[in-house]
Amino acid sequence: MPVRLPLYRDDAVVLRVQKLGESDRIITMLTRRHGRVRAAAKGIRRTQSRFGARLEPFGHVDVQIAGELGNHARGLHTIRQAESIELYGKTLVRDYPRYTAASAIAETAERLTPVEHEPALRLFQLTLGALRALSAAEHPSTLVLDAYLLRVMANAGWAPALRECAVCGTPGRHGAFSVPAGGTVCGDCRPPGATHPAPSTLELMVALVNGDWRTADASDPAHRRECSGLVAAHLQWHLERGLRSLPLVDRST
Repeated sequence: MPVRLPLYRDDAVVLRVQKLGESDRIITMLTRRHGRVRAAAKGIRRTQSRFGARLEPFGHVDVQIAGELGNHARGLHTIRQAESIELYGKTLVRDYPRYTAASAIAETAERLTPVEHEPALRLFQLTLGALRALSAAEHPSTLVLDAYLLRVMANAGWAPALRECAVCGTPGRHGAFSVPAGGTVCGDCRPPGATHPAPSTLELMVALVNGDWRTADASDPAHRRECSGLVAAHLQWHLERGLRSLPLVDRST
């Protein structure tokens, strides 16, 4: 007798799509209530598929899924229905800088959810908000990406120290930055290899954390590039390995 699997419904951001067999795909999603979910979309690669275009990367969708939550022995869950809420990918794929930033956002969200079905509401909200901001093109794509990375690191407990020494906690704006130490460091605690970013670069990082877009949008491109390098180094230090998509991000804007 076939087993009737329970159904659950959620809204989700599509992070990644992989081929499965001749006509199916595996859809990796970050859902609002159930964390990261991997589910098979049957027949999605056929031209007559009912929801093929709805399950593309960066889309915000409402999905009905069949599967037992917490029972990994059952294998992949299966998508039964999918309805579009907002398909940001249609806009992002036409703009290379925004597309590469969105790819880095999606990869980061997947890496920060190592356990399937573990709720990650704040990460979901940050990811959806970043993709929405990229699609709207109200701010340069690299600023949106770096603001997202700084905020998800804060959510994970990895926020770089920007207003105090990362080692001794002395308050103030310190001139040196050390990724292994955890952020800015004072003169007494500065370890070998610490960098000395421009003060405006550190001000930009603070602005991105606080959502001060007026300051961020007015920043100099050189300070943006330096900020991006510090943010990427800090994230990958904590992840303990690099992100494939970060080197591809277009930093020309």
